[in-house]
Amino acid sequence: MDRHTDETESAIVETAGGKLAGSRKAGVLSFKGIPFGRPPIGDLRWRMAEPCAPWSGIRDATRYGPVCPQAVGRIEVLTGRMMGEQSEDCLRLNIWTPNCDAVKRPVMVWIHGGAFVLGAGSQGIYSGAQLAARDVVVVTINYRMGALGFLNLRDATEGRAPGTGAEGLGDQILALDWVKRNIAAFGGNPDNVTIFGESAGGMSIGALLASPAARDLFHKAIPQSGASHIGYDRERAARVAHALLDHLGLAAGDAARLSEAPVSAILKAQIALLAESRNGPDPRKLGRLPFQPTIDGTVLPLRAIEAVRAGSASGVPLLTGTTREEWKLFTAIQPRLRFMSAKGLSERITRLAHEKAPALLGAYREGSPFERFNAIMTDKNFTVPMTRLAEAQSAHAPVYAYRFDWRSPLLGGVMGSCHALELGFVFGTHDRGPAKHFFGAGPAAQRLSAAMMDCWTAFARTGNPSTNTMPVWNRYDKTKDVMIFGDGTPRAARQPNVEHLRVWDEFPERKIGP
Repeated sequence: MDRHTDETESAIVETAGGKLAGSRKAGVLSFKGIPFGRPPIGDLRWRMAEPCAPWSGIRDATRYGPVCPQAVGRIEVLTGRMMGEQSEDCLRLNIWTPNCDAVKRPVMVWIHGGAFVLGAGSQGIYSGAQLAARDVVVVTINYRMGALGFLNLRDATEGRAPGTGAEGLGDQILALDWVKRNIAAFGGNPDNVTIFGESAGGMSIGALLASPAARDLFHKAIPQSGASHIGYDRERAARVAHALLDHLGLAAGDAARLSEAPVSAILKAQIALLAESRNGPDPRKLGRLPFQPTIDGTVLPLRAIEAVRAGSASGVPLLTGTTREEWKLFTAIQPRLRFMSAKGLSERITRLAHEKAPALLGAYREGSPFERFNAIMTDKNFTVPMTRLAEAQSAHAPVYAYRFDWRSPLLGGVMGSCHALELGFVFGTHDRGPAKHFFGAGPAAQRLSAAMMDCWTAFARTGNPSTNTMPVWNRYDKTKDVMIFGDGTPRAARQPNVEHLRVWDEFPERKIGP
């Protein structure tokens, strides 16, 4: 490849599919919008993705490609996670590297979050330039989401339509396979790949840990605010597909029309289904995350946490954690909840936990009803799944845990240490554009970001996140220690709030998680 010091010149690299022209900026090369799968349109809609066909000539890789069709919500605007052109032809990835040489750097593959219906690897906060400057190769990917990626149409239409509900997960696996076959050309080591992701991206990693098809495609994992309590059984996933067909005005016998349906109509039906599942009663029992990987028996053989406990990811070191007050991202956009009464809290928790509500309310006594509600929902959806994944994987590989305590300055601090707040610090993009009002800026924020990037890249390099500028980071599987990232120097502590976590032992596994 051509190595240039002039930032305005392009850089050419040759992959198995053809040549790509990227660009160099501030010492880092970037290659954007690289196709890794055939466009999943027409007859390929709702089918497992196929490898991208080779191209001739030199393909421009200086601009991001299209993202999966979606409706951007208030949270995406709030956190600065904005996106560009939308298209079903969205199976693209982006690469940042110090150089396309033979150094064999650690590879970090990012899987974005967004409740399996939002997001893209091209979002500005996921720029891999700052991480790549620490001598790693960073890859961010797109995958099909929502109805296009996680819809069990096969069962809902009695086999008349394709679609197992695991196609979005299959896209991630195809991207990892592309990385394995091509990343050496970008200066990366295909035998040292770390997958990392947040929220639905963390849950995707929880599923990839369980998938036989993903085995040997990655070697370390960092699920952030997402774990392995994921995977709808086929019957429940088919209920979601039936509901979407209803919103499209189609019956099971109309399956042939699905590949011809305008993507705008599918997206409109998806939005209506999501509103049905989240606003008020849910008579069809669709769940708060109706679109998520289906336990199809092949890509995902069983519920992910069960597979991990059985050793599906044996030998894969794990770094996992949550923010301290995850749920405040969601309550912040519902200001009335801040005035919740004790009676209102009791009613909400009774709907959530039924006969076990008194035990929950008894365990979470500290703070106002609003604070107690956030603590309960944070633990149910994030802390408990994370803890159980850490405990499950600790029998099979080294495990490290963290908690993110930095507080957002936005809206007078009411968002606290909320969901998604660590993202800007992991990527070193916390102080860019309007998003800095959400993440925070200044010397303390800069030090926090540097510490996290150092730890994440150290883990990618060696399987141990410890650095020589912070306290010893003990393995969770040995001590139950958690590294706390907050205002000052990271500090080690025994797992916080264990008395809260114990009460969840009385709940069935299927009641834990989002």
